[in-house]
Amino acid sequence: MTAAGPGPGERAYDALFRHVLVRVDPERAHHLAFAAIRAAGPLLRRRSLPGTPVSALGLTFPNAFGLAAGFDKQAVGYDSLAGLGFGHVEIGTVTGRAQPGNPAPRLFRLPEDRAVVNRMGFNNDGAPAVARRLAAAGAADRGPADGTRPVLGINIGKSKVVPDEDQSAVEADYETSTRLLAPFADYLVVNVSSPNTPGLRNLQAVEKLAPLLRHVRSVADGVAVRRRVPLLVKIAPDLADEDVRDVAAMATELRLDGVIATNTTIGRDGLRTPPATVRAAGAGGLSGAPVRDRATAVLRLLRDAVGPDLTLVGVGGISTVEDARDRLAAGATLLQAYTGFIYGGAGWPARIVRGL
Repeated sequence: MTAAGPGPGERAYDALFRHVLVRVDPERAHHLAFAAIRAAGPLLRRRSLPGTPVSALGLTFPNAFGLAAGFDKQAVGYDSLAGLGFGHVEIGTVTGRAQPGNPAPRLFRLPEDRAVVNRMGFNNDGAPAVARRLAAAGAADRGPADGTRPVLGINIGKSKVVPDEDQSAVEADYETSTRLLAPFADYLVVNVSSPNTPGLRNLQAVEKLAPLLRHVRSVADGVAVRRRVPLLVKIAPDLADEDVRDVAAMATELRLDGVIATNTTIGRDGLRTPPATVRAAGAGGLSGAPVRDRATAVLRLLRDAVGPDLTLVGVGGISTVEDARDRLAAGATLLQAYTGFIYGGAGWPARIVRGL
């Protein structure tokens, strides 16, 4: 929404959300909405993408605003999603091995905070199945990202069964995903920041993260021989400031292409939702408006530390055009959102892009 207030489409979706969608289990609502978007795919894919092109990562993005990982985990509808106005879509998180994720229920809305709690647990079909799907869709033969098509990011994470303390096993697991998926990616993201895979956030420690990223870089260079696939890392908002600076120093030393800041938080401070409701939702990552201030602060710390050239992707709590502008002013090169999409509806991405 802009300062002028919500338009008719926004008001209609808000009413639908308040009176209908909140009565549907969140995960079921996600699947129903995504099925509708995919059904509209032939029409959506014919739409021209709004916005001003942005050069980053050696690519040309149709606009600065993208869809964060988590919505299309299986690479089944990224082109249709882009037709809603997103300049890039990040699929995943994909793991080396197929896994069902955590038991349901595992997704919870906090409407009073325009927030979501999830403990999905990287539920996905696994890198081999996702790679086959991308190959069948011709994702390796789309040509360079020149601003005329959406950019495809692929987000990879650790399989749950792989112990985080076994560095060689962790690297082998990420290697599987990199080897299979890098040939299809416009850019690749190493996710070490979800709170829903035991031990995953331990990999954010620079002494573990640096060798992992070096290994992923080497594998990607070996399989994507026609071009260099940009490599980014996604970090949590719960890192201490000094740890954020350490990540920035590592990114500079390793010549990473970018950092995505931030993932969901394990914090629950300052929520308007009644404490009993928050407790009932249980453990998991909190996303949406409550993450906005810390995600912005982490982004600003990164920009101050890395200088003007490294690509930084701002994500976390972007709900309005003003939020998006604030994140760009804090140093973001590109933007992503997910929870704002849930609360904003299908017309929301294009409204944000037009507002920018």
